Amino acid sequence: MRQVLVIPQVSVQNANALSSPYTIGFPAMTAFLGGIHALQRNLKIKNTLFNDLVFTGVGVACHRINLQTYKGKQDYVASIIATANPLNEKGERPSFIEEARCHLTVSLVIEYKGLSMEYEDEFITSIQTEFAKLKLASGDILGFGKLKRFTIDEKTDNSLRPITRLLMPSYVLIERRDLMIDAMQQGQDTIDALLDHLAIHHYSEKNEAGDVEWIAKRKQLGWIVPIATGFHGISELGQAMNQRDLSKPHRFAESVVTLGEFIMAYKINQLNEMLWHYHFDSKNNLYLCQQNK
Repeated sequence: MRQVLVIPQVSVQNANALSSPYTIGFPAMTAFLGGIHALQRNLKIKNTLFNDLVFTGVGVACHRINLQTYKGKQDYVASIIATANPLNEKGERPSFIEEARCHLTVSLVIEYKGLSMEYEDEFITSIQTEFAKLKLASGDILGFGKLKRFTIDEKTDNSLRPITRLLMPSYVLIERRDLMIDAMQQGQDTIDALLDHLAIHHYSEKNEAGDVEWIAKRKQLGWIVPIATGFHGISELGQAMNQRDLSKPHRFAESVVTLGEFIMAYKINQLNEMLWHYHFDSKNNLYLCQQNK
């Protein structure tokens, strides 16, 4: 039996849409898992009843997203809609770094363990209080729906249906690094494998009437997107000047980008198909958010 909490219809304003140094769009999975990890830590700090509580996996279902960009009629590329900073003492706009932002509504599916049944009511109340104080993907949480708890018995058919019904209509983000692995095993390098699945190929063919028809097609069916899923350490562990926490070793890292896919929530049949987990690969210095299907 698996315990699941759903925080539905979380409205987030000005979330960070610069999910990696290379991609703009849906926030990185590290942002969502980091937010839920912060929630777990805050619960333990505020109440000793939750000392054994562990959030073991997080699923994200996107209901709507509004990327803050603008593209005119004759523009080739879109521009970021930036915020207007206050004027300085000279009456001029101070210089700033443009940041990609988005407004979005998501539902979060959280698997947890280590909680006694007698504390369930206090658990829900504490979640409502602490979650409202957080930022999610650097955005402000404006509100969310009524929390729902579920007990999943995967030996029973359709045990996940109550959750997927609650999530509809939405698109659940799943990992598709298998596409990257297959392409790289066939000889493509990383960037070619990524771009090959994102490119739209246009070609023409004649129909039965002899007329030419243009067809646009991608290599893989489905809503395939680039996603940021973690970090790769590129330096040895050590100390750095002005690091935030002097008690912890420091390491420079770069973003890990792979492929993901948005699928409708009703297509999810097993809980593991939507849940993301932390994973540390010490051999390759990888700090990842990934799925264990």
